[in-house]
Amino acid sequence: MSDAQNQPQFSIEKLFVKDISLEIPNAPQVFLEREVPTVDIQLHHNSTQVDTDVYMTVLTVTVTAKSKDKTLFLVEVGQAGVFVVRNVPRQDLDPILGIACPNLLFPYAREVVSDLTSRAGFPPVVLNPVNFESIYQQAAESAAPVAPSIITPSSH
Repeated sequence: MSDAQNQPQFSIEKLFVKDISLEIPNAPQVFLEREVPTVDIQLHHNSTQVDTDVYMTVLTVTVTAKSKDKTLFLVEVGQAGVFVVRNVPRQDLDPILGIACPNLLFPYAREVVSDLTSRAGFPPVVLNPVNFESIYQQAAESAAPVAPSIITPSSH
């Protein structure tokens, strides 16, 4: 093999919305609400090995807006990407899948959330930037054992 073939490689094969959900359980009454809602945003991601050197990472963003005890809307987006990661030492794979991949997926998820909330008749929710490196470091330093972020297929 030449040196070029042994070089670390990271590439995006495909970006896509794997899952999308919008619920407005109390419509149309919620459109009459005048109070500023509380908005809760949850993020999580996981990576799965789908083939040799090929991984899928899914970043899931859940946004829930409530006014008093009523849910105005719930948006959930699973933004996914298929990535090739080749010739990378095992200790470097988790940071790539836990930091680089979610960083690439986040702007797409942010756009979908904003578009869905505005199409639902609400002001668009614009997600603030997220520091996935900090989240990764906190999980790595956590006293609780962290499950590996890679799920390997049971058979090949």
